[in-house]
Amino acid sequence: MQPNRTFLFAPGNHPRRVEKAFEVGADAVILDLEDAVAISEKAATRSVVVDALQGPRRCRGYIRVNALDTRFCFEDIVASVAKRVDGIVLPKVERASDIEKVEWLMCGLEEKAGLPVGGIDLIPILETGKGIAHAREICAAGGRLKRAAFGAGDYTRDMNLDWTMDEAELAPAQAEVALASRINGLEPPLDSVFIHIREDDAFTASARRAKQYGFQGKMCIHPNQVGLANAVFTPTEEEAAWARKIVAAFEEAEAAGSASIQLDGYFVDYPIVIKARRTVALAEAVAQATQS
Repeated sequence: MQPNRTFLFAPGNHPRRVEKAFEVGADAVILDLEDAVAISEKAATRSVVVDALQGPRRCRGYIRVNALDTRFCFEDIVASVAKRVDGIVLPKVERASDIEKVEWLMCGLEEKAGLPVGGIDLIPILETGKGIAHAREICAAGGRLKRAAFGAGDYTRDMNLDWTMDEAELAPAQAEVALASRINGLEPPLDSVFIHIREDDAFTASARRAKQYGFQGKMCIHPNQVGLANAVFTPTEEEAAWARKIVAAFEEAEAAGSASIQLDGYFVDYPIVIKARRTVALAEAVAQATQS
């Protein structure tokens, strides 16, 4: 299991910001070819981001390509299917056929490059009205999808919504992405970036809401957001200890023939212990990642 608490964006054409992004403790870094890169620099930045992922780093490295309906996407993907690229982030996905087209292309490029077919991750961002409306079909498409992401910036623009600090207007779309992920057997999704980079309390509240809605992590646009999100999506020592206690007590009871117990006034059966095991697994994965 790999923790997926934080995916930090960095503009692909800013070498110092790219270098710094790998040093702040994110679980993954997304080097951007899309919104953060001027049109005049997009083509030249392709080789820059691929080269940046070849050096030593402590976390996974992804590349966000331009949307499928742009003239940049095809060459972005051709350049990005390369050694040491952990994944591609595909923005503005609106239909299952978007995933099918990109996966077909990636499979061919991986085979041509002598890379394991299906080995490069693909994360679709659902960030338009059509994308949310087709979320269940999108999350069912392709064989390499592990998780999806929700993007509030383009979603609120597309839907003509006011993106407020408390983000109440995002809840229906977030719920749909979480449900679409679950019914198709994907991991819990990644939540949108939060654009108020000096509002730490509001960012933390946003991350907590996402966790409550079933998301496993958050995309970040500033290094200072990484530690805040990691803290929200990492089990505390108390939570991990309680989860281990639940697992141990239940396994002892199960061995004696019981599948429901009371533990310190708390009712425990299979759903509770399954969630406790997830908490233990995440705590152990975070500890291992921190030590490596």
